[in-house]
Amino acid sequence: MIKITFPDGSVREYNEGVTGLQIAESISSRLAQDVLACGVNGETWDLSRPINSDASIVLYKWDDEQGKHAFWHTSAHLLAEALQELYPGIQFGIGPAIESGSYYDVDPGETVIKEGDLANIEKKMAELAAKKEVLVREDISKEDALKMFGERGETYKCELISELEDGTITTYTQGAFTDLCRGPHLTSTAPIKAIKLTSVAGAYWRGQEDRKQLTRIYGISFPKKKMLDEYLALMEEAKKCDHRKIGKEMELFMFSETVG
Repeated sequence: MIKITFPDGSVREYNEGVTGLQIAESISSRLAQDVLACGVNGETWDLSRPINSDASIVLYKWDDEQGKHAFWHTSAHLLAEALQELYPGIQFGIGPAIESGSYYDVDPGETVIKEGDLANIEKKMAELAAKKEVLVREDISKEDALKMFGERGETYKCELISELEDGTITTYTQGAFTDLCRGPHLTSTAPIKAIKLTSVAGAYWRGQEDRKQLTRIYGISFPKKKMLDEYLALMEEAKKCDHRKIGKEMELFMFSETVG
């Protein structure tokens, strides 16, 4: 048995190998439905990772920054999975969670991904999320990682792997998509109910101007459609208050086509 200490100082005993989700289930079924990730000794973990020794734990829900981070990180992987299906041969850079949502940097080769393509990508993401695909974390050796991603022609991933220390590399798999990643993630894609891809931009690989420019796709997702609707409404209001728009409408200043 191992001892698990909760934020209020209370301690419970569980079998070795218990997961964050099982701990949440032992408290209440509602909590188990709402929890998205957990903090184990100060580090954010997937709910499916086994805890093998005494530890302190915090259970994170949507209102917690760590919960949103895991949610949006998984959404980035969902985006990549959809792109893999829609654009065979596409290469992947990095896809992190950010303050509001997530993005993924990709190299689609000769294909150009435009704003008009986002709705179709969203549709594919929703289809995959509805499958409730389980995310599986796996420790992998550096040699095996280089072989796996090398055979797939993933030059960007291989560059990242080459800089990592052996014994520290993990992958996450959902459906037919496997990514090099430290996590944390949701246990499955099931909680992702509402998705909006917001923009496409260019981004130099690793932020270096002498490297290839990749395509960066930004998006945001929520566990409820109502949350997405509210977010989009707020964004529209923010646009109306944009000083550049207001200034131009009131003829306070102008934009020169020559100067830009």
